Amino acid sequence: MLLFSFICGDKSSGIHYGVITCEGCKGFFRRSQQNNAMYSCSRQRNCLIDRTNRNRCQHCRLQKCLALGMSRDAVKFGRMSKKQRDSLYAEVQKHQQSQECAGLGAREEGVELPGHGRAYSRGSSSSSQSSPEQTNLDFNEGNHSIKHEYQLLHNSGLFSHAIINPLPEGCPLIEIERITQNVIKSHMETRQYGTEELKRMAWTLYSPEETRSFQSKSAEMMWQQCAIHITNAIQYVVEFAKRITGFMDLCQNDQIILLKAGCMDVLLIRMCRAYNPINNTMLFDGKFATAQLFKALGCDDLVSSVFDLARNLSRLQMSEEEMALFSAAVLLSPDRLWLTDVHKIQKMQEKVYLALQRCLQKECSSEDKLAKMVSKLPIMKSICNLHIDKLEFFRLVHPETAYMFPPLYREVFGSEITFPDSTEG
Repeated sequence: MLLFSFICGDKSSGIHYGVITCEGCKGFFRRSQQNNAMYSCSRQRNCLIDRTNRNRCQHCRLQKCLALGMSRDAVKFGRMSKKQRDSLYAEVQKHQQSQECAGLGAREEGVELPGHGRAYSRGSSSSSQSSPEQTNLDFNEGNHSIKHEYQLLHNSGLFSHAIINPLPEGCPLIEIERITQNVIKSHMETRQYGTEELKRMAWTLYSPEETRSFQSKSAEMMWQQCAIHITNAIQYVVEFAKRITGFMDLCQNDQIILLKAGCMDVLLIRMCRAYNPINNTMLFDGKFATAQLFKALGCDDLVSSVFDLARNLSRLQMSEEEMALFSAAVLLSPDRLWLTDVHKIQKMQEKVYLALQRCLQKECSSEDKLAKMVSKLPIMKSICNLHIDKLEFFRLVHPETAYMFPPLYREVFGSEITFPDSTEG
């Protein structure tokens, strides 16, 4: 199978500086970084870069390289082996299938979306939250009852290994309980807002005048504000991951890949805690906002998808415990590309999933609740992909503004991620 350069469309030779490129674009980017080149464009800074005219404007070619995520700090994979190429091809096919599933699932009214809590969960009501900067069984008896969910996990693409391999043998109850308590504690300590705090703010709404003020902002200003808002939330997700037992024992490469690939999923899960289904509003910068407030972004389809996701997920009424375990299971996905220790991550995810299954049983949740959660994972994935598409387009149109986005935002949704400093408290 042929793979083509994201930059110019020529035949690619692999992933170079974090992006699939041809040898020509790889060499061009390497030279630009070695020489700290400063290029200028004699036209309108919007030159078409393709196979035939990629050498005509160095400025626009470099801007496209940067906009699509190339970085001299990114892992340099060089030429792809057949195994890597096949793996990438499989990922592309899986994405296409998930898009088809999402199109069907979006028309289903009676099934909720996964991994998201109602606006006010029935978990702990503590409202005092530490910022991430301040903190750094024998289960075989129930195995037959979760085979169906394991098959759904496999079909979803995010939990594909769970059905390929047998369930863990001799996994003691005490270990499942220990994992449960660790993940729940990690979640509760890294929430941006406590349940009671969300309840108090629920009816603090943006006025029509304030909404119109947001709508009149430039796209650049609104994107910048949303990037800052998302970055703040990312810091809590990073802390959540770091507190999960075993995560920091993974090699740094695997930590980076899991966070880059799964961060947006967890953000969506957490975001739905701050959704009010009564008036279809979402918490944004201290007040609850309607979807119309984000008009200036120029991403009506993305905003609409997020609000639809939140509205449907609120019907699941997930507890904080269920939300925590589902977030961890999604984050610890062993089928992300380029992972080093797939087997170890797979075992971690399986145990978290067993903990989630046991949690659902203990809370007497409906038998199909987990099935509903899992069956909507492709929709979450499609939203993540749509966000990346919108971001890449914005980078192409407004490279200077995109460069001013918070570093953590650019790292998570770009080439590399570094953990924010934290101290244990």
